[in-house]
Amino acid sequence: MNIPNLLTLLRIGLIPVFVVLFYLPTKWAYLACALVFAIAALTDWLDGWLARKLKQTSALGAFLDPVADKLMVAAALVLLVQRDPAPWMAVPALVIIGREITISALREWMAELGERAQVAVSTIGKVKTAVQMVAILLLIYRDPVGVVPSYTVGYVLLYLATLLTLWSMLLYLRAAWPALMRNETQA
Repeated sequence: MNIPNLLTLLRIGLIPVFVVLFYLPTKWAYLACALVFAIAALTDWLDGWLARKLKQTSALGAFLDPVADKLMVAAALVLLVQRDPAPWMAVPALVIIGREITISALREWMAELGERAQVAVSTIGKVKTAVQMVAILLLIYRDPVGVVPSYTVGYVLLYLATLLTLWSMLLYLRAAWPALMRNETQA
């Protein structure tokens, strides 16, 4: 067990805390929930950076890190849809969660083919993740920050994240397509 893996496990452990805070009937619940989500988002970046910097990459970390990310994002999106059950919230949430499932399955399949490198994390995927995290953070927090309408900015960023989600998914599928078709002709 190393520091990056401990940070990843912390992120997984924060999910029930996040959910409990989301449902607390207090004025400060959304602020606390947003802080927990921010900590989770920062540990997502930090664990990867530390793993590379300290040369502490591991098979466990390679497995747990994306799982932790997807669990936290899915939990946040489901809670946001529950709080605001409208199509304009549900559709982006479904697209984002659906893309995560699709790309996870694609990566697993490509690994079986020995072609995992074809669907490695791309720059557009990293940008998508950053925009998505900020969008979710602002949507959780809700309250204006000074004159900035957090919720409105969060919605705009959520739709930008949704577009980036679709774009990155298409890029991953396009990169994987030759390997998938090669396997199809051999079957």
